[in-house]
This record gives sequence, structure tokens and C-alpha cells, in this order.
Amino acid sequence: MTQYAQTQTTVSEYSELSILQRTDKRDIAYVVYGIVILLMVVCAYLMAIFGWLPHDPEEMQLELMLAGPGAPGHLLGTDFMGRDTLPRLILVIKAYFVPGLMYIAVAILLGGIFGILSGYYGNKYETVVTYITNIIDSFPRLILMLLVVAAFKPDIYYIMMVLGVTNAPLVSQLIKGKISMLRQKNFVESAIALGIPDARIIFKHILWFNCRSYLIIQATLGMGEAILLESALSYLGFGVQEPTPSWGNMVQQGANYLLQGQLWSSTIPAMAIMFTVLGFYLLGDGLNNMLEGKRQS
Repeated sequence: MTQYAQTQTTVSEYSELSILQRTDKRDIAYVVYGIVILLMVVCAYLMAIFGWLPHDPEEMQLELMLAGPGAPGHLLGTDFMGRDTLPRLILVIKAYFVPGLMYIAVAILLGGIFGILSGYYGNKYETVVTYITNIIDSFPRLILMLLVVAAFKPDIYYIMMVLGVTNAPLVSQLIKGKISMLRQKNFVESAIALGIPDARIIFKHILWFNCRSYLIIQATLGMGEAILLESALSYLGFGVQEPTPSWGNMVQQGANYLLQGQLWSSTIPAMAIMFTVLGFYLLGDGLNNMLEGKRQS
């Protein structure tokens, strides 16, 4: 009996600690770095929307073509047409921010519907949902992207919508697993016995109180993946088209001058991709460990 009481005291004292006190320092560092990147992205998006740019991103100065970082009046140098690199890097946020949100919304919404149907209602819908998700998983992403480009021209919104559908099975599996576990809990069985509507049980007691950390984590990881996909598509010429800037087409254009020793024209947007994607991935990983208690100090 004494040993049981001591165990209960220990668990109680641990559970009273705040999230920061029971979280590994690495995860705190991940989340802080991710939040900094997120704030920078939001600020850059606002600057791009309202035109708060240091220079005109389309202004060409042929005498300053491929000027290096630190050139007079050009902090990050210029590209092969003499256009300032910094405002173009900022303007890129418009190319992936809203399409990235669309990608996340489609994946979470469709995956959530599939997960609810198969996890909460069980055999009634599970077979149909399994067939649908298996069909979606069977299509290679590259082929789907090429089909979308052929059908709707290189429109990043259509592409991200379709790619969001391809990510729905993963979200579905996560939510289905969580709901299947919660479905056996006493509070869910009691709510059903009391006649509480299924919609309220699902959206309030299951999704909001128990699955919101999953959805937040998937949103952060999804934004990082959206940036990678948009950059890859633009690099290949299927995404954002010139003269609209994109990190992908900036890297592609700058790569033509690497052998001439002009490294910064492609490495600067490449580093922007790396640090931004890393920030979203680390934010998702840190939140996952903090909220799910997967790595506790």
C-alpha cells in the first residue's frame, strides 16, 4: 500500500509540471526556431501583399547583372537580369503560402473525414475508405502532377489541391488510430449512452480535445512539404512561371552560372528553401515530442 501511494504521488507531482518543465531542451529549441521561421514567413507574406519591398522586384539594371551580395544598394546581390535578389526572395512567399495552406486544408479535411468514417463508425465505412485510400496511394505523385499540368496548365493551386488529396491517406491513418483508441474509453461510451449527438462527440470530445495536436503537427509538416513540392515543380518548369519569382525557378536560373563562379545566384534561394523547410519540420517534430510526450527530460 505504501509503495502504491508513493507511485501515485510521483505521478501526481510529474503531471503538475508545465509542458516546458517536462520537455527536453532540444524540443524547445526546435519549436523556438520553427516559430521564428513561421513569424518571418508571415511578415514576408504581409510585405509582399502590401508592397513593402526594399526595391522593385522587376526593375532590371543590366550594368549590375549577377552582382554579388553586399553590392551597393543590393544586400543579397542581383540575378542574371540585374534584378534585386532580396525583394524577389520576399515576393516568393506569395507563390507558396496560400497554395501551401490549401494543400494542408485539403489533406486535413479529406483525411479527417476518412479517419472519422473508418475509426468511429468502424466496419460500416472502413472497407470503402480503405479502398479509396489504397487507390489514392497507388498513384505516383509525379504522374499526378504531370496530369494536372497537362489538364489545367501549370497552375500551382490545382497542383497543390491534388497533392493535398494524395496526402489525405496519411492523415486518415493517424486520426483513425487515435479515434479507434478513444472509442474504447469510458467517456466516449458514456457520452453515447447519454444520447449525445455523434457530431458533438466527434468534433468536440475526440477531435478538439484529443486530436488537435495531431492536426497542428500535420499542418506544420505539411507546409514544409508544400514548400519542397512547389520549389521542385518550379525548378522543373511545371510550377510558378517567370516573371513571377519562385525559389525553385530562382535556383534553376542561377544554376546556369555556377560554372562561371557565380554561386550566390542559386545558393541564396537554395539556402532560403533549406532553412524555411527545416524550420517547419523542426517545429512539427518539436511539437510532436512536446504534446505527445515522446521525448521527456
